[in-house]
Amino acid sequence: MNTSVPVIVFSCGFPNQGVLRGYGALGVARSLGRLGVPVYLIADKGLWPSSASRYWKRVFPWDLSAPLDESLRFLQDIARGLGTRAILLASTDRTAVFVAKNTGVLEENFIFPKVTPELLRLLTNKSEMALTAKANGIPAPETSFPQSRDDVVKFLEGARFPVMLKGANPLLPFGTIKEIINDPKQLFERFDQGAAAGHLNLILQEYIPGGDGSVWMCNGYFNQDSDCLATFTGKKLRQWPPHAGVACLAVCEPNETVTATTRRFLKAVGYQGLVGIGYRYDARDGLYKVLDVNPRVSGVFRLFVAADGMDIARVAYLGLTHQDVPPIAIPPGRKWMMEEDFISAFQYAMQGKLTFKQWRQSLRGVQEWLWLSRDDVLPFVVWCWRRLGDVVQRILGPSTS
Repeated sequence: MNTSVPVIVFSCGFPNQGVLRGYGALGVARSLGRLGVPVYLIADKGLWPSSASRYWKRVFPWDLSAPLDESLRFLQDIARGLGTRAILLASTDRTAVFVAKNTGVLEENFIFPKVTPELLRLLTNKSEMALTAKANGIPAPETSFPQSRDDVVKFLEGARFPVMLKGANPLLPFGTIKEIINDPKQLFERFDQGAAAGHLNLILQEYIPGGDGSVWMCNGYFNQDSDCLATFTGKKLRQWPPHAGVACLAVCEPNETVTATTRRFLKAVGYQGLVGIGYRYDARDGLYKVLDVNPRVSGVFRLFVAADGMDIARVAYLGLTHQDVPPIAIPPGRKWMMEEDFISAFQYAMQGKLTFKQWRQSLRGVQEWLWLSRDDVLPFVVWCWRRLGDVVQRILGPSTS
């Protein structure tokens, strides 16, 4: 494997994303860095767990709220300093959109999958994605897009609670919200909060019954012809925050239906690059329904690692450098854990939904943690420091900074 082409992970997020901002970047640093690939990071200013890895050749802090011309010049200067075209991988929705909107300027200095801003909008905006999925024959939950209180009143005429309240555009206020709503009063309260933000950015979606294990994930890489070079599937075992968050404990399991659906969907829309897609199995009709599409490095991609170390980041590297991708077999039963699972498991236990014995048994088979690694300890230390700060602030109130 030729590892001479450098990689720059573009990982700027939003302040409200906290410790988890761009957390998939850390997996890229370790995966490619262990092979000897020169890996660099562009990230938010400050010390964050993802930026603390020893595998980064250099970390470039940047505020993506700067004027566009300054941000573009900053990226171009980094590329010129390397003396060669580098692979540019986005690990947040914000940076994926930035790259798509500025392809014409960036492609002179960087190698990256080409995705149009229009396609990125169709995939990242949950209201647009639901319509796009159904237009291409892909099952999706029934979704409503209220634009006024009257729309909510109309929705309630046929609504069955609980329902899911989600942000539509992840780049706008309330864009990352994902909440189970149990009654009309709670729905109106949350809707009014969203409306008061000045830009209505919410969708209402049917709640599909089932535990965390009904949520499936698929990671893949699609080349310039939208042909899939690799896909991996697995399911969530627990989520952070509980019941409606990101995977904090997950397991590899083959799922041909999810694999085929992902390949068909992204081929139909002409997508290329890395992707992570979430589905939920609906036992009422036996369908896997698409929940979200993340057209970037997935935060959970290190769940899927073959015996020879091959993962989706390495597949993307081989694809973008025109090297052959070998056959890949991911061992079923491999587990990956985010350390936030300790907090989440405690909350499940407080709800009476997890015993100590069940928790202990659930951790059997965990082969990799997100933050802690024997050969790369500092990200875990920074994570502990950041999480401790969160706890102190919650105890003492907003005056603590």
